[in-house]
Amino acid sequence: MAFEKALDTLKAEQDRTMAMGGAEKISRQHEKGRYTARERIDRLLDTDSFFEVGRFAHSDMPGMENKTPADSKITGYGKLDGRQVAVSANDFTVMAATSSRVAGKKEQQVKNYAAKKGLPMVYLGEAGGARMPDIMGAKGLSSFGGGGFDSFLQIMSRVRKNLLITAIMGECYGMPTWMACLSDFVVQVKGTAMGVSGPRVLELALGEKISDEDLGGCKVHSEITGTIDRVADTEDHCFDIIRQYLSYMPSHRDEAPPVHPVAEGSGNGMENILSLLPEKRNRTYDMVKILHCIADKNSLFDIKPDFGKSVITTLARMNGRSVGMIASQPMVMGGAMDTKGIDKVTSFICMCDTYNIPLLFFHDIPGFLVGREAERKKVAAKVMNYMNALGQVSVPKISVIVRKTYGMAFWNMAGSGCGTDFLVAWPTAEMSFVDPVIATNVVSGASTDTPQKKSSLLSTMINETSPFGAAGMYDIHDVIDPKETRDYILHALEISWTHPGSGIGKHQLANWPTKF
Repeated sequence: MAFEKALDTLKAEQDRTMAMGGAEKISRQHEKGRYTARERIDRLLDTDSFFEVGRFAHSDMPGMENKTPADSKITGYGKLDGRQVAVSANDFTVMAATSSRVAGKKEQQVKNYAAKKGLPMVYLGEAGGARMPDIMGAKGLSSFGGGGFDSFLQIMSRVRKNLLITAIMGECYGMPTWMACLSDFVVQVKGTAMGVSGPRVLELALGEKISDEDLGGCKVHSEITGTIDRVADTEDHCFDIIRQYLSYMPSHRDEAPPVHPVAEGSGNGMENILSLLPEKRNRTYDMVKILHCIADKNSLFDIKPDFGKSVITTLARMNGRSVGMIASQPMVMGGAMDTKGIDKVTSFICMCDTYNIPLLFFHDIPGFLVGREAERKKVAAKVMNYMNALGQVSVPKISVIVRKTYGMAFWNMAGSGCGTDFLVAWPTAEMSFVDPVIATNVVSGASTDTPQKKSSLLSTMINETSPFGAAGMYDIHDVIDPKETRDYILHALEISWTHPGSGIGKHQLANWPTKF
């Protein structure tokens, strides 16, 4: 047969590449309960849709050519629920998926091409950091940027154009951590870890002994740093979460989010929504139940549910269209927003504005959590950072005051004067600079007022919090019956998205950092 030798060579090279790091290392991966990089791609993407690029790449270090199939990074394109995406998967069976010059070049090219073509990029992480001795010495270090004087910057920086999603699927040090910090959405599988350097490097360099879990496990990044957005129980669960997230999002910032059929039963709970709010003003309740009533049935998709828990940030659908909901959670700290919550909301605002997702705000907030610890965590600067982001939002903003809204937090939750398209209150709303109880104590604290006078003053201050005062001055648009909230929002969305951009915003927040 003509060219038989050439074709035999191709077959041998294909077999070597598909064998990855060999049967023994694949077996070790499976013993840990983890899929290989190629298995992950097959389970994430639609059947037989993967289109690989760079499969014959290998290390440029002499003698390493046959030991580094695909140079530990498997890259290419495929379809996910029918949508074209780019994908890069770390192959831990090859040199622990450490980063090298050639591997970096592959990842850079796919990341940049995906941005150019408007394809969502999914990064499946499990890697041991930079590869030594490849990057040791002057030549090693300076050549690691991918070749060229701006190539490293292209890898390590980003202005949001297309979606970037990272999955933490093993021990992830170095590059997967950097990618997570650039991503719009990060999901971490239980039992994995993420950090700048791993425990072994820390012990050798600093004498610090720490486990992977304590250094960068799910609890660390879901509750303390807020670097991840969701926790997955298993790798298959991780893929399901990614699919769910994508169902709310456009592929890139220059298209509108996808529209889904309206789930049967949506809005059925609106008639009794007020029963979810306690009559006593100081009683707590679960705001999530109210959001479920308002949104399309079973459409809430929480972002960072374990971080800054006194505020809810969730994607949802209204009449089949994606929205972003920002809501106080009175069950945690009475709904007072701390610095974690501020960072969480600011990040969410940037994502929604970039990808043309309208924002809905639901107030029941006594203010920002202040005090010594808050000041040391730069609460004032973070509040202004949040307000600055809010001021640059170009998607519709609709704000509903459910119960209390006090002080600076009123404006940060898209109150009056904040470019809010529609601002309304329930008749249960309380609007004031501070809680009337606190104000009464401040005003009469040093006086000799009788308990009766103090009680009278408190009653007066509570009465003055009525939203009808603001409505009378036309500083809010309306006071509405709670059961009309869903219909009101749907009308407001229809009106506020009517402009020449056809639902596409200005993307003024596309270059804000994804992490704070």
